Amino acid sequence: MILMALDHIREFIHADASRFQPDDVMRATAILFFTRWVTHFCAPIFFFTAGIGAYFRLRSTSKSEMSTFLWRRGVWLIFLELTVLRLIMNFSFFRGLILLSILWALGWSMVALGFLIRMPIRALAVLSVAVIALHNLADSLQPTASIWKFLHQPGLISIGSLSALIAYPVVPWIFVMSAGYGAGSVVTWEPAARQRFLLILGASATLAFIVLRIVNVYGDPQPRLPGVWLSFLRCTKYPPSLDFLLMTLGPSLLFLARFDSFAFSPRNPLMVFGKTPLFYFLLHLLVIHTIAVVLAWTRYGTASFLFGPMRGLGGEFPVDYGYSLAIVYLIWFAVVLLMYPACRWYAGVKRRRTDWWLSYL
Repeated sequence: MILMALDHIREFIHADASRFQPDDVMRATAILFFTRWVTHFCAPIFFFTAGIGAYFRLRSTSKSEMSTFLWRRGVWLIFLELTVLRLIMNFSFFRGLILLSILWALGWSMVALGFLIRMPIRALAVLSVAVIALHNLADSLQPTASIWKFLHQPGLISIGSLSALIAYPVVPWIFVMSAGYGAGSVVTWEPAARQRFLLILGASATLAFIVLRIVNVYGDPQPRLPGVWLSFLRCTKYPPSLDFLLMTLGPSLLFLARFDSFAFSPRNPLMVFGKTPLFYFLLHLLVIHTIAVVLAWTRYGTASFLFGPMRGLGGEFPVDYGYSLAIVYLIWFAVVLLMYPACRWYAGVKRRRTDWWLSYL
């Protein structure tokens, strides 16, 4: 969540954000590439740990109740994507494309998991790994139907007179979440056995990524470029390729095994932010967008171009808009500091109260 803020700040205020992609290995500097690359870990961890969370919740309720909770929460996230998140990102509800991104995919993944949890957990784990491993076989298919863009291929779809950009097709994100659900039982093991399993699984996934990138035949629609070392790490996120998921989930499992032996204080930022994920997500974007407006107003005497589509999605920005990567990092540090007291307050609210709606934010 802390890393996620860095990428969102870069998108809003970095000078090169609309000129080229930060993982363009022929144009991006190494520091810009890694500023983007390190944030690739965020989405896979969100989906995987959401599955683990579902497993833990199921231990205190029935599958029928859990299924209902998952699809309700999933529909709620999809609603937030179309309303609250759209307003926060554009500061306008009616201008620009409808962007269907992370909350959209998380929501549909939860809806799907609500049905998938009725499978035997081992069968679901096998199915999840199989889809993650094999879905890139469909990369060569290029149907234009909207359902294919919903499932596997990012792109524009038409909804009556409206246009929407599906940035996060739901496959294989659904199965990253269900893989996390399948791994949930591992977290209940004794610490030594749990840590050993996570180390082996994380190391195996990381090694598999390295081997696949060296062989350079299957695993990602963007093969590495000979002689361009950064391209070894430039893997496809939309939708996440097998290489992308191995590259991110492998090291993440290694970190999880390492963190398992630590005893964090309840006031540790990792604990505070981790207990308020959706609150943090929506609020940090509002804070970032507001900072961008203040900076633009100070520099140009107007910030009207920030009340509409973002750069790259139809927004018209001054040609000299943006700031250096050093400013991006400075604002990142400030935003994380601002988020801590707000999230600690909200975590306290959730701890003191049992209102049903608190489970949805």
